[in-house]
Amino acid sequence: MTVDLTGRHYLRELDFTAAEIHHLLDLAADLKAARRAGTETPALTGRRIALIFEKSSTRTRCAFEVAAADQGAMTTYLGPDGSHIGHKESIADTARVLGRMYDAIEYRGFDQDAVTELAHHAGVPVYNGLTDQCHPTQSLCDVFTMREHSGKPLREISFCYLGDARNNTANSLLVMGSLLGMDVRVAAPRDLWPDPGLVAECIRLGRDSGARLTLTDEVEEGVRGADYLYTDVWVSMGEDHARWPERIARLLPYQVNAKTLAATGNPDTAFLHCLPALHDRRTDLGAELAAEPLLAAEHGLVGLDVAAGHRLDGLEVTDEVFESPASLVFDQAENRMHTIKAILVATLGRK
Repeated sequence: MTVDLTGRHYLRELDFTAAEIHHLLDLAADLKAARRAGTETPALTGRRIALIFEKSSTRTRCAFEVAAADQGAMTTYLGPDGSHIGHKESIADTARVLGRMYDAIEYRGFDQDAVTELAHHAGVPVYNGLTDQCHPTQSLCDVFTMREHSGKPLREISFCYLGDARNNTANSLLVMGSLLGMDVRVAAPRDLWPDPGLVAECIRLGRDSGARLTLTDEVEEGVRGADYLYTDVWVSMGEDHARWPERIARLLPYQVNAKTLAATGNPDTAFLHCLPALHDRRTDLGAELAAEPLLAAEHGLVGLDVAAGHRLDGLEVTDEVFESPASLVFDQAENRMHTIKAILVATLGRK
């Protein structure tokens, strides 16, 4: 089957068929191999890509910039304070201006409606670098990494997402896994499960793809036999600090630690994280969390004894797992570049 994605937007996983996603994964593998062999052939020479970032970024920005440069394209970065978007100029007007100057536009921001409106008016391919609802460049990278390290076809791979399963990364993993027929598990408190409408859509996808979907609040059930464990941050600098102890208390049973890894019963289970990760004290946020004893007695933080001065040295994942041979997080981070490059080449490349 010939797959042609020329001129297509990349806004969410649900816009693509399994065959189209597999095409992108195969293309990413070819591009990665060519880059490492020094035989990469630029397919984007002369192309211009605008990068709109209403949220700051490390991996997404660098992946787009390096991927574009490798393929001969130039980029213009518009940071949170680098444009009039949403302040003096609407998304629709911005789209019509940039669409006349650039061959494609990447958007990283807040509501999914914004990137959808951008695509509607731009007249050129638009790529979703992250919204509050989904993170489709991340999920493509994630399944690429799983396939690359597993040696099994995606339909035979199982993964479990642990923690707050309502966020954009969890949403995208759920959809991508269901689309590709994978064994998808979510282990989270019940009130932090994905939106029921999204779950219903994934069940529908699974009927066609053969995907298996498990939602549970029991860690052991979720991780049993899993090929991959996946988690994401629990708190951010922008949140009310007063809410941290309660939130951490609720999610601590879903921390990925040595016990969680052992509970899989699979000696080959690997660990994934979209990064950044709070696995130690060597960040401002990690240090802030470690600076004051959390209210263990009041909030029931297992294993923390305030009287003994115990503090958290990691949140969603322990340093022991993060730095272990099971961790693939830096391979995964590199793969953002290769999979984003595949999206650019497939939608914008010169034939």
